[in-house]
Amino acid sequence: MVEQCEENVIQSDVACVVSRSSSPTVIHVIRKGSAVGGVTSLGDDVFVVCCPSQQKIEVYDAKTFTFQRHITVPGLGRISYGLAACPHYNCLYASDSNNYSVHRVELSSSNAVMNYWSVERGPVGLSVNSEHNLLVVSVDEEKLQIFTTHGTLLQDIQLQADIECPEHAVQLPTGQFLVSHWGSLHRVCLMGVDGAVVRSYGERWGSQLTQLNEPTGLAVDGEGRVLVADQSNNRLLVIDQSLSSAHEMSVSGFSIAGVWASKRPKISAQTPKF
Repeated sequence: MVEQCEENVIQSDVACVVSRSSSPTVIHVIRKGSAVGGVTSLGDDVFVVCCPSQQKIEVYDAKTFTFQRHITVPGLGRISYGLAACPHYNCLYASDSNNYSVHRVELSSSNAVMNYWSVERGPVGLSVNSEHNLLVVSVDEEKLQIFTTHGTLLQDIQLQADIECPEHAVQLPTGQFLVSHWGSLHRVCLMGVDGAVVRSYGERWGSQLTQLNEPTGLAVDGEGRVLVADQSNNRLLVIDQSLSSAHEMSVSGFSIAGVWASKRPKISAQTPKF
């Protein structure tokens, strides 16, 4: 059985990747020609935040990749690297690194309802966990925060000292976290619920297959594989569930900064065994 994932690899272009049991493959690229911030999808729409921001979220059709409309987000800062969608609450979240906040856009009505709340300095990567709560990574404070959909803080995790410059985090069904970061080490780390590192992939920066260079966005597909945007190596790595081996996916011709995954169609999959 095939499980599809849409993967958006972003910096100045947006790529769509279909992830099957064999190997993820790029099937389409939206050529923006300008810097791109967060990317996510909900239903038949792909949402793109451009950076420098004009306080707008661009909306594309997920099947034809044609521009449909834009959503204006008043007060959204110039730097918005994180965007996440929550199907359960039918809303979008956008990180705002200028104003240290997260903006919530409610999509249930014809006129989008918006609010925002404060977070730690330098919010970058956003993701939604299985309990429909929002994960926010703070690159400046080196923290992982978890909020309810309306901004109530549930958990505040100070990352280990060797996890410098965290960029993105996702929470697994086990409660553990995957975090991408760079600094003295450039890695993807599996962390326990207490924030302690269990295992990791990568070491000091480099371009070998066992190395990363400023990993940013990450996602887990239906097969349990970890897809990582290896930004300064301009490549997408696909790491196995155990974080012990990887292979490179060809994404030549456009710039990589992030990766996002949304299962489509919805097919039950085994929980990754970490």
